[in-house]
Amino acid sequence: MDLSQHHYAVSVAWTGNRGTGTSSYRGYGRDHVVHAAGLPDLAGTADPTFHGDKDRWNPEQLLLTALAQCHMLSYFHIAVKNGIVVTAYTDDAEGTMRLNRDGSGEFTSVTLHPKVTITDPSQSGLAQQLHEEAHRVCFIARSVNFPVRNEPEILLG
Repeated sequence: MDLSQHHYAVSVAWTGNRGTGTSSYRGYGRDHVVHAAGLPDLAGTADPTFHGDKDRWNPEQLLLTALAQCHMLSYFHIAVKNGIVVTAYTDDAEGTMRLNRDGSGEFTSVTLHPKVTITDPSQSGLAQQLHEEAHRVCFIARSVNFPVRNEPEILLG
């Protein structure tokens, strides 16, 4: 078994055909369903700015979510390796996307705001520093072409 490569598969099925397909820009829905074997379906759409449904996940939110999740999970791994006990973790991540005149766009930055609660006050400095290593090993952060910043806060609990 080769552990150096991992493969992922999802299916995306558009559910927004209102009867005339994509006959006009406003004439079709952006709703779709994301499916992966063995998992609950994820209701997706476009950002409401682009005629999406505010009650469904959009790709921009999912990218931001993937970055925040990956950093958290990488941080947990690094914390365990360094003997830091984390008892709570939240992150209020933010991203900025720029639209271009030609209709394209891209994220220009993401800032993660992890708030990490640890048990040992003497490890606060190390707990803060480990965010840099977590960022360095995060698979998703390493895969994007825009800066992902971390502004962590270490709490005691």
